[in-house]
Amino acid sequence: MPWQARLNLDYRLDARRTVLRHEHDGPLRIFKSLYPEGDGICHNVIIHPPGGLVGGDVLDVKVHVASGAHGLISTPGATRFYASDGLSTTQQVDIRLDAGARLEWLPLETIAYPGCQAHNTLRATLAEGAELLAWDVTALGLPTAHQPFDHGSFSQRLDIPGLWLEQARINAVDTRLLESPLGLGGQRCLGTLFLASGTAFTRERREHLLEVVRATLEGETPGVLAGATCPNPQLLVLRAVAPLVEPLMALFQRVWSDLRPAAWGLGAIPPRIWRV
Repeated sequence: MPWQARLNLDYRLDARRTVLRHEHDGPLRIFKSLYPEGDGICHNVIIHPPGGLVGGDVLDVKVHVASGAHGLISTPGATRFYASDGLSTTQQVDIRLDAGARLEWLPLETIAYPGCQAHNTLRATLAEGAELLAWDVTALGLPTAHQPFDHGSFSQRLDIPGLWLEQARINAVDTRLLESPLGLGGQRCLGTLFLASGTAFTRERREHLLEVVRATLEGETPGVLAGATCPNPQLLVLRAVAPLVEPLMALFQRVWSDLRPAAWGLGAIPPRIWRV
């Protein structure tokens, strides 16, 4: 029996404290709010007790951050799209930031198991002055467990209306896409990290942020190929591929720890769940 799960998160500023109100339906939960950085930034962890999705399952997450509030969201483990019996599986995230709001969307990786029929979407709408620091990391198959992504499909859509649209369908039998240097070049983990703003960055700020990210990329990260750019005045994007998820995720966490103080003047205080 497919499971439909919904989670609505609403961050608001209450006397200089970011507070979360939430509603859920089905097997999707939120850990209690934590404040390791003080009242202004609310840290949360999204929990999906079944631990994975099978054919017909739908995870629907909606996040709203009101003006002046700042939320940080992570997950305790990978999102797993298991083999399907023919029905597709969907995870959809819709983010809406009011003027001056900030959100950090930092889930652990998504794993596309052999035989999955998966759809993964993220859509974000940013008002003036709002900023979103987020990433998406996908692992195709489980190489270390000798489960290659040799059948099934994974489709993905990242959409910030008016700023950026990226979508792809990865078919496991499309060797031209998976193996060609013009595609994934044999890599089986891909990731995108981005900082998006509802207002254009100044030229000085844009160049500074790019310098910070590129300096981090110069550090030693064996096996990871990565590059950063600003495709428009409101967006910084880092893309990376690697044979395994661990070095790519480690790189993204280092970039986050350097980009956060550069962009917002905040310390790099990681979510506690990263240390578990």
